[in-house]
Amino acid sequence: MPNSGSDRPPAAMVAEGLRRERQRTGATLTDLARRAGIGKSTLSELESGAGNPSLETLWALAVALGIPVSRLLEPPASHVNLVRAGDGPTLATATSDYRASLLSTSPASGRRDIYRVVVEPGVGRESDPHMPGTIEHVFLSSGRALVGPIQQPQTLRPGDYISYPGDQPHTFRALVKGTTAVLIQEHT
Repeated sequence: MPNSGSDRPPAAMVAEGLRRERQRTGATLTDLARRAGIGKSTLSELESGAGNPSLETLWALAVALGIPVSRLLEPPASHVNLVRAGDGPTLATATSDYRASLLSTSPASGRRDIYRVVVEPGVGRESDPHMPGTIEHVFLSSGRALVGPIQQPQTLRPGDYISYPGDQPHTFRALVKGTTAVLIQEHT
């Protein structure tokens, strides 16, 4: 996981978030690792800040904890939140050229997280279902992409918008180089 330009590396933010959320739920390392389908040693490394989690691993952990992924990366609160292009905690998938940078987390009373997504052609990102009730909103900024439910993806061009159930299998596949989008995850 590359350094995102924030004061703290994403691995440190993930370590802190995992410890906090696992303790909040009262789960042991063994319990959480089993529920997320990852090795206990992997979870231990992540909590110590030594691991390098993929987006898939973080989503599996978030689903097992019943939280949005952003809660594992929560930056310090501020009244003004400016995120320059290329900054913000950035996570990459293990199976495709897909990177998501957290731009904004939802406050405790809110239910949305905003990401800047950068995707290159190749193997598409096929996401497992997120928490029940999750809706994803995608606004394509540049390039061209195939986005939406696995069974019914749509071709998006710059300026196009799509929303779909994020609690069902879905995909995001760049069709040209330099594809970028804004992804909003709405949690109910």
